[in-house]
Amino acid sequence: MFGPGKYTEGEVLVGYLGQQLSAIRAAAHGLSDEQARETPCRSALSIGGLVKHATYVLRRRTQQQGNAGAAPDQAAVALFMGSSALRDDETLAGALDDFDEATVAYLADVRATDPGSGMLVPPAPWDGLHTPTDSVQRYALVHHVEEFARHAGHADIIREQLDGATAASLLMAVEGRDGNDFVQPWTPATT
Repeated sequence: MFGPGKYTEGEVLVGYLGQQLSAIRAAAHGLSDEQARETPCRSALSIGGLVKHATYVLRRRTQQQGNAGAAPDQAAVALFMGSSALRDDETLAGALDDFDEATVAYLADVRATDPGSGMLVPPAPWDGLHTPTDSVQRYALVHHVEEFARHAGHADIIREQLDGATAASLLMAVEGRDGNDFVQPWTPATT
């Protein structure tokens, strides 16, 4: 588990990114495909959709290397638009396998990245940025901490609405940790 100590900036970023990704994945623990598709809040977000979208973001970083100057084309926009929900032909297990594979590659890429090295931020026409912008890797990595933390929070709320499970109890169950005076590992409700 990542915690305070003497770490390089890159190790700190990998630690925080890893924590948020673990929280997103843990939110899916013990869910059926049907539960993973449920949208119990007023938004269209589901646990399965959040897992799939996080996978899209993870893969996007490695795909963008060397192609950051390109504006998104119709295919890229369609891929993004389809990244927030499981299709009928997709399963939660398959989405989690994709997520796990993308997470390993992504974190390896981040570990090998100097946060201060230069990069080109691609155009973001939805933000009024129509040309690439010079920046540093730190910018993109901190943005990913923000994005994954936001989605981990979304997943927490959705999961609590589905069955009352909390992030701490789910993480304990996934990691096989014993309970304590404050929290117990999640177990499925018996009916």
